[in-house]
Amino acid sequence: PHTPGSLSRFLKYTTESGANIGFIDFDEAGRYPDRLTVSLNLEHPALVEQLLDTLKSRYHLEILEYDTTGKNLDDTIFYVKFAQEIRDLLGESENDFLLSFLADTNHIAQELMNRGNNPRLVFDSVLQTGRTLRATTGRNFYADIQKITVTPLVDLFCFQLPCGGSIYVLTAGKETVMIDTGYGIYHDDVMAMFSHFGLGNEDQFTRLIISHADADHCGAAGFFPADALMHIGTRDIIKTNNRAYGSRSEHSVLEAFYTKMINLFSRFTASKKITCLPKTGAETQSIFPVLATISVGDISLDILEGLGGHTHGQIYLYCQKEGLLFTADAVINFASLTPERARYNSLADFLVTSVNVDSDLARKERKALLELAAETDQQLKTRQKRCRICGGHGAVSVLENAKLVPYGDSIQYKASGD
Repeated sequence: PHTPGSLSRFLKYTTESGANIGFIDFDEAGRYPDRLTVSLNLEHPALVEQLLDTLKSRYHLEILEYDTTGKNLDDTIFYVKFAQEIRDLLGESENDFLLSFLADTNHIAQELMNRGNNPRLVFDSVLQTGRTLRATTGRNFYADIQKITVTPLVDLFCFQLPCGGSIYVLTAGKETVMIDTGYGIYHDDVMAMFSHFGLGNEDQFTRLIISHADADHCGAAGFFPADALMHIGTRDIIKTNNRAYGSRSEHSVLEAFYTKMINLFSRFTASKKITCLPKTGAETQSIFPVLATISVGDISLDILEGLGGHTHGQIYLYCQKEGLLFTADAVINFASLTPERARYNSLADFLVTSVNVDSDLARKERKALLELAAETDQQLKTRQKRCRICGGHGAVSVLENAKLVPYGDSIQYKASGD
């Protein structure tokens, strides 16, 4: 800290450890007026570790360079540099919080190491998640967009964001409904994009529908004044800050850590106005209970309750008449993802070993949803319509020879306007 007596206290710590000072550099009028650069030399690695532990508990450190063959020092340097990068990603945070986050990261690194993974890759994947989100905001934000005319009154937009899930918007005159919101970190960029496409500001949205509790699908809900309609299980996952809540993986340290990490990096902002769906439904579509039916313009959408394969409380929306099936993360056209999006998605898959909290149920849901889409296609043939599958990631697609292919054309939006 640039206050009287600070240097004296700092030198007390270095003197007690027997460190020789090679140089000290400080420039109050320079680019970094609050930075002191110091070169220290010590003879014994154990003393280096002891001094660094003392200093990092009192100051914000950035290790610029070091030269040693001691393994313990190497680990100390690694952790200090990791903590500094986390601080850069999250902004100013209390040291106690950073130490807790570092301990949690260590915990999952050990867990994944026991499964045969390189622990350094765990730390790198955590950092890559935060870096990629931050690097795709502002002037670097982009999206791929499909616009589909559902009826003469209703239009559907699909916005594929740089990272995470797709946002869907249904418009019908003065009625504008959003299905999933994307990450909170993208909110300003998304609103600029919505304005570009004539979708207005936050107040224009009359309803939010949240498919499930992952941050890339509901992390910006709190920015909108409209009610967020969701499954009670989704609400409970948000409250517990654990995406595995309500599943057989509920006590997984990997799931709990990932939820905490991604919510922090993506600036999760929970909805302040939540409406929960009924707990049971009297009817079914395929194997899924119908919890409610909503209208947007002149179309009706059945809200189907998932089985809990991807997350507890995941829901689907289905309009047989107009051929719309919103499948959240149960059915995704992975082939439509760009390499950059696929690479980002693989980070979560590595850190939790599977993005599905119950893989058996997830397979069952996917099979049933694809069968429902195929049956709907057959029913719509006489009207020369298709069942459009709106997955949680990637392009709106249709089935061709049992494979998902993008439906229609898409355009790219870039924040720079290029």
